Amino acid sequence: MELNLQSLAPVCFLTREPFAAGDRIVSTLVRGSEFEVLRYDVLASRAEGFAPEGQVACRWVHVFKPKTADDNPERTLKLSAENLFLTLADPATEFTPENDRLVRFLALMLERKKVLKLRGRNADGTKDLYEHGRTKQVFEVTAGEMNQEFFTAVQGQLSILVGEPRRAASLPAEASPAAAGTAG
Repeated sequence: MELNLQSLAPVCFLTREPFAAGDRIVSTLVRGSEFEVLRYDVLASRAEGFAPEGQVACRWVHVFKPKTADDNPERTLKLSAENLFLTLADPATEFTPENDRLVRFLALMLERKKVLKLRGRNADGTKDLYEHGRTKQVFEVTAGEMNQEFFTAVQGQLSILVGEPRRAASLPAEASPAAAGTAG
């Protein structure tokens, strides 16, 4: 899953004030009216009551760090499942319950792709420990049952980011496998 998104804005969307090192920023991913994915970055002190138009996929709070000369802007424009996981699961990012389900799903997906490796559970058994292969950083992800309700809810959240799943075109009755078996 890859999305092309804007990188972190250098100014607050609401006030147009430039961000300074250490500012708390609320970032929100939204599916807009033209089905594009938009990112809004707002100073946390101004974010109360901010409700962008469109469907909110996820929201996180993080501390602003000015870009360094060695940052690769091309790479930051592409937000992959791995980058989204690293952003939302980063211990420096403030936890929000609404992102918990998305982080759990991304961890499961990245474990299957061998980007993350499950390393067991924490001492009280409430969190799964995942190690990121490239950085060797360990992330705690809420452990929980992944049942039909979980996947239905995460599908709704992901559809905001990547669009509704395409449905297969209906086959004419004579072309369907069931109809072929009964003919004759």
